[in-house]
Amino acid sequence: MKVLIVHAHPEAKSFNAALTAHAQSHLTRQGHEVTVSDLYAMNWHAPSGRSNFATCADPEYFKQQVEEAHATENKGFAPEIQAEIDKLFACDVLILQFPLWWFSMPAILKGWVDRVLAYGAVYGAGAWYDQGKFAGKRAMVSLTTGGGPSMYGHDGINGNIDTLLFPIQHGVLRLTGFDVLEPFICWQPASVSAETRTDYLHAYSERLDHLLKAEPLPFASLDDYDPATFRLRQPATQSA
Repeated sequence: MKVLIVHAHPEAKSFNAALTAHAQSHLTRQGHEVTVSDLYAMNWHAPSGRSNFATCADPEYFKQQVEEAHATENKGFAPEIQAEIDKLFACDVLILQFPLWWFSMPAILKGWVDRVLAYGAVYGAGAWYDQGKFAGKRAMVSLTTGGGPSMYGHDGINGNIDTLLFPIQHGVLRLTGFDVLEPFICWQPASVSAETRTDYLHAYSERLDHLLKAEPLPFASLDDYDPATFRLRQPATQSA
């Protein structure tokens, strides 16, 4: 199994870093191949623009999807973009590792998504959701929070964690074709005991051992939607 971990935390001594190091060590010991894209260590450039490309479709007006399609057809992505695209196609499992900042992923990881998940190369022209280019691959979000689980329940002050993660799990990972696994969440690791943090690492080992066996989150298939409206088809009614 080939695993790609995209790591987004600026502190090498953080618990996010511990999770990434633990995953790399644990999976490698199991005989798997692990690649880590440590975005801060890579000095990843988050803003998207013409720096994404070595080619140019329209020098007068920048439209990212047009440039992405052109770069796809002409091998025109900047080297750092192409390298990340290649890692995605090579992996069997993608793990996004990050702290939950302002109810979402850190800006540097959003910048990776904006620049790397390119139209034409990664999605588009009918290649999306369960018919996406990464269909058959798996993805998982691994994250830390500043608050405890009660704050992220259905009646929690911060809102339901599943709702907060929907744009990432559905709008990024599922849209590009991945089967999305249940997120691995470490609740407020900066505030809990060392014993609890050790328990988190043990629990993470269990999750990592079942990356290829775990049941993915349920999402509707493209075939469940009306192709004219992209709304779920209404179930057929039975006559009396």
